Amino acid sequence: MGQAGAAAAAVRYLRSAGSAGSAGSAPVAQPVEALPRPELRCVADDERAPVDPGEFRRVLGNFATGVTVITAPAATGEPGPAGFACQSFSALSLDPPLVVFMVGRTSTTWPRIARAGVFCVNVLGAHQGELCRGFARSGTDKFADVPYDASPASGSPRLTGAAAWVDCTIHAVHTGGDHLIVVGRVDGLGVMGEGDGAPLLFHRGRFL
Repeated sequence: MGQAGAAAAAVRYLRSAGSAGSAGSAPVAQPVEALPRPELRCVADDERAPVDPGEFRRVLGNFATGVTVITAPAATGEPGPAGFACQSFSALSLDPPLVVFMVGRTSTTWPRIARAGVFCVNVLGAHQGELCRGFARSGTDKFADVPYDASPASGSPRLTGAAAWVDCTIHAVHTGGDHLIVVGRVDGLGVMGEGDGAPLLFHRGRFL
């Protein structure tokens, strides 16, 4: 299918899932006028920059990032909610309110979030390093012994103790090399407690 075809198929699926929603299903984002999308294509072998992957990680690791856990409610037929640790999260647009996160194309969690059509970004606090490690593992019940409640708009797990949360409907999916770029339309957000705790940061391969 190729990268462009995969992205187009993902967007078509999400749109059809939203239009087929029934009472009690996840909220459907209101139509938002978008700019024309650029043509998506694969990167040719002769376009690849001569950059060693290890050196790429080492240098880019000097950029400190916040840490989040992206969660989604169980879609039809799923055994439970989905979630994964994510550093590549950012605000994207104020009007309309959009956020973005990146996820590897080989992720086994992403298809479950895509089927749900909604997600919640849990911004982690400095005390939640071990929680983040748990959501970074594969093949385990990531929600075992993890307290959470349902976020108000999407019903996605809102992790207890997180510094802030952002409730979203999937708005668009684009390809970006070996990752997917997921754009979310913000339906609700807030801070936990007083919102004055230190954030969890990741820098040079370790938490700060």
